[in-house]
Amino acid sequence: MNKVDTGNPEIIVIKPSSGWQVINFKELREYRDLFYFMVWRNIKILYAQTILGFSWAILQPLIQIVVFTLIFSKVAKVPTDGIPYVLFSSLALVPWNYMSQSVTQASESLVTGQNMLGKVYFPRLIFPITPILARLIDFAVSLVIILVIGLYYRVMPTWNLLYFPLMLLFMVGVSAGFGMWLSAMAIRFRDVKLAMPFCIRMFMYSAPIVYSASSIPETYRFIYSLNPAVGVIEGFRATFLGTPMPWPYVLPGLVTGMLVLVSGALYFKKMERVFADVI
Repeated sequence: MNKVDTGNPEIIVIKPSSGWQVINFKELREYRDLFYFMVWRNIKILYAQTILGFSWAILQPLIQIVVFTLIFSKVAKVPTDGIPYVLFSSLALVPWNYMSQSVTQASESLVTGQNMLGKVYFPRLIFPITPILARLIDFAVSLVIILVIGLYYRVMPTWNLLYFPLMLLFMVGVSAGFGMWLSAMAIRFRDVKLAMPFCIRMFMYSAPIVYSASSIPETYRFIYSLNPAVGVIEGFRATFLGTPMPWPYVLPGLVTGMLVLVSGALYFKKMERVFADVI
């Protein structure tokens, strides 16, 4: 949206933008108070009226890790490149849970907040970005699981931990890109909400969560590494385990993630002008 200068400071005219535009960070900064409020509100209602509260951030991935370990380690005996399966799955499930939950919530953000869309103007981008940032609290709490399991297996910190900020930005950027794409599509096509659970499951099977990326035949590894979730998960494993960074998986995923993020922002800005008309 563009503000039109009327010469009267008491009158502000806002006109819809046209064509392809990038994110207006200046406008987001002007509405930072609303942004902070919505992120804080999202954090507070995340586990509102629950008995265990933020403990769910640990219990959910912990139960998944136990079930995955019993099925894929004890029954299916999936190879993990010598890494104990509990540690192997925890380093994948923690970032995966963040990505799947934040993308799911971001995709529904405009539909659930449609009552606000037609009443007052503020940058609509706040809607999908809010759950992306709020879920970082869950992610931070879930890291306790990795630290405890790492201590149990005596995994010592290495210089690879310096890659953590890069992997964190990678993970958040991919989630924000998909979140912007899906939220803008969901306001027009309600099929997105119905398709999300199925797509998340399919996306999970295509990522190296229950198996190692090295088990993929070498012929298909480049195509496989274009999935940005592969780079995020394999990057997190190398960051915490101190193993060599698997750049053949990380770099293609970074390129794909950047394309998803930029194209998602452009598509969201292009569709922003019709949000109020289609709700």
